[in-house]
Amino acid sequence: MEKKLKSYWQIRLTNLQKALQANNFEPFLAESAAEAKKIVLEEILPKTEAKSVSWGGSMTFTESGLYAGLKNRTDINVVDTFDKNAPHEELMQRRRQALLVDLFITGTNAVTENGHLVNLDMIGNRVAALTFGPKYVVVLVGRNKIVADLEEAMFRIKDYTAPINAMRLDKKTPCVQTSYCEECKSPDRICNSWTITEKSFPRGRIKVILINESLGL
Repeated sequence: MEKKLKSYWQIRLTNLQKALQANNFEPFLAESAAEAKKIVLEEILPKTEAKSVSWGGSMTFTESGLYAGLKNRTDINVVDTFDKNAPHEELMQRRRQALLVDLFITGTNAVTENGHLVNLDMIGNRVAALTFGPKYVVVLVGRNKIVADLEEAMFRIKDYTAPINAMRLDKKTPCVQTSYCEECKSPDRICNSWTITEKSFPRGRIKVILINESLGL
């Protein structure tokens, strides 16, 4: 059954790859998180000649093994925004620095079948990098992030991804108790900045790796 499931998603991912390419993204297909990691390290990094790298909050990024594979590199400048030993203000400063790196890596909350990336951020550093700043951006996308259209993307994010993330991050928001978005005014609210990335500009700046596994939230 797993083989049949992989084949089903392979068709869906191939169609999505074509849609993303038509929208000026540079899409890649990976059968696993391990293959996605290999694409970044062995294809994208050398091709872009990136001398500096950083990342935005993404479970898919850590699940792929890329964080472990990049954080201690000495041949490139690594701006580590996940460093648990760094104080809060230092991490905020690193997030600002990350907007000027050569290669920024992150995930996406949803991707529509017509090739649009949809995201909702708390701080805004992840969506800011998608929009402008880093020379190149790599977006890692598990097959579970695919939705039909913008309406489904926004529903998925507000009523599934956001509540679970609030729980994961131990936030004090109503959705932690109800599991539904309550359109709260909590200081801990993580739903602050929307972006809909319809096209990559310039062409190929945003590279999307579609992974034939369920990853992240």
